[in-house]
Amino acid sequence: MTGRDGGAPLERLGNAPVVVLVRPQLADNIGATARAMANGGLFDLRLVAPRDGWPQERAWRTASGADRILDCASLHDSVADAVADLHHVYATCPRPRHIVKPVLTARGAAAEMRQVCARDLKVGLLFGPERAGLDNDDMACADALVRFPLNPAFMSLNLGQAVLVMAYEWWMAEDQTVPRRLMTNETRVATKGELENFLGHLVRELDDCGFLHNLPKRPGMVRNIRHFFERGEVTEQELRTLHGVVSELAHGHARRGRQKNGN
Repeated sequence: MTGRDGGAPLERLGNAPVVVLVRPQLADNIGATARAMANGGLFDLRLVAPRDGWPQERAWRTASGADRILDCASLHDSVADAVADLHHVYATCPRPRHIVKPVLTARGAAAEMRQVCARDLKVGLLFGPERAGLDNDDMACADALVRFPLNPAFMSLNLGQAVLVMAYEWWMAEDQTVPRRLMTNETRVATKGELENFLGHLVRELDDCGFLHNLPKRPGMVRNIRHFFERGEVTEQELRTLHGVVSELAHGHARRGRQKNGN
């Protein structure tokens, strides 16, 4: 099943946190929240007393295909009602409050939520109204607070951005993507044997053209050439191209030699 206008076929991905928007003011921000949630694999959205009521068609227009999240969003009169079936609740808190509660970073909260969800307990994330954030009564329903360690001279996120930070950290807490990889597309990383074959070809042509004529320096020059190509992951396609380059340079040199001699 997809949402309005053929949105993405989103669905729940295991036991993941519920996002609770408390008194959201703009439909655009509710749509942006759904979009952010979809990127981080979050699905369940609860709305507490949205200022302009619900549903609001503009939210679907700004959700960029995350329609199913909005289709399935539930409406609540109070924070207490929205979190009644949850076991742990985390409240985002942009400013210091006179409250004694644990305070976590977004990354720390995501790691902790992963542990809680792994125990088949239900977790919620509270986000406050765009203008003022959560009040003390809202945060009284939470177990812990979450603050983003951003530039202290300028910590200003809109609602969708705040949700995206948490959705990203939730996703990354168990993501297995390697930090860096070589994109080879249709080719592959060359083997040492293929690289050795090319280096042999290159050195033979360098000998033939006289580039390595200085015999005392020749071993060091060959090593430097070898180090250059051994330094990274050369692909099979790149080696084929380089073989062609070396061959063409050698043949071109031979042709120029014959023309110079009048042949």
